[in-house]
Amino acid sequence: MSSYTERMSAKLEELRGKDDIVILAIESSCDETACAVTRGRRILSNVIASQIDIHKRFGGVVPEIASRNHVMSISGVVSEALAKSGVDKHDIDCVAVTYGSGLLGALLVGVSFAKAFAYALDKPLLAVNHIKGHIAANYLAFPDLEPPYLCLIASGGHTAVAKVSGLDEAETLGSTQDDACGEAFDKVARVLGLEYPGGPQIQKLAESGRNTVPLPTPLKGETSYDFSYSGLKTAVINYVHTARQKGEEICAADVAKSFQTKAVDIMTDVALRAAIDTGMKKIVIAGGVAANAYLRESMEKKAREAGIKTYYPPLSLCTDNAAMIASQAYNMIKSGRACAGTDLDAVASIPIRA
Repeated sequence: MSSYTERMSAKLEELRGKDDIVILAIESSCDETACAVTRGRRILSNVIASQIDIHKRFGGVVPEIASRNHVMSISGVVSEALAKSGVDKHDIDCVAVTYGSGLLGALLVGVSFAKAFAYALDKPLLAVNHIKGHIAANYLAFPDLEPPYLCLIASGGHTAVAKVSGLDEAETLGSTQDDACGEAFDKVARVLGLEYPGGPQIQKLAESGRNTVPLPTPLKGETSYDFSYSGLKTAVINYVHTARQKGEEICAADVAKSFQTKAVDIMTDVALRAAIDTGMKKIVIAGGVAANAYLRESMEKKAREAGIKTYYPPLSLCTDNAAMIASQAYNMIKSGRACAGTDLDAVASIPIRA
């Protein structure tokens, strides 16, 4: 008798010719326990159990607490997603799960549940790259979007530009050399006394601010597509601490505005340069920071002036969710990926090409 992996890989090969593939996907890479059911590129359900209120008191995600809450939530979230989709668990075509990158303990909860769920139902299992999932969120919003294109990835754990040449093919052209953009937003928000998560708080505060605080522009060279946010973050922290030590008043809105402008302009300038250098006529934005209004407006304006079209997902698909994982699983099936085995393990860090 053939092994589970062999039998399920054969099933996946059969699914390549099917457009209305029904996928149940699980995402648990950080502090959201999520499950979605999709049919083709259509979302039937997309359930998210957020832990934001739990982690607010700590000013950021505590990995152990996140993992424990995933354990408590995952069964209920999967049941709710199935109920809302109107699809019986026996009628799904395959199970997909984020296996990396992310918090190892959090990932293990989703991977363990997905392996057991798929094996018990005798369904194929697909191991999905979290970052490719963020990119694939755009296919749900724009079904006609096709590679090749340049993708700007901006989230709490990643900041990079990638050349996407196929549904399951992406190559990193440049990435952050230290902090990710979203991480810098959170840390600047914390020093300004704002709640976690910092991105939305910085954006809201910046609306009433002025771009008047002098801040450095890291990695000014024009030969690299890399980013750096450690120096910018430190400059903001030093500015605030120095003013407080001198008993001087600071305008938090001006700090937020100045930081957001500098942080976003770095991303849009590099992404646009990479797109022009590689001859791309489409720029796609992906990741949690893609929800930032200034980033969307700035990228769209600069790209339009260069004759390049910009794509970004709706706010509901920018932050971590399982629908994006299902979308990438669909890409993987169409690209001929094999089934993951029962020995699948979580990985804290994986390259975008994986």
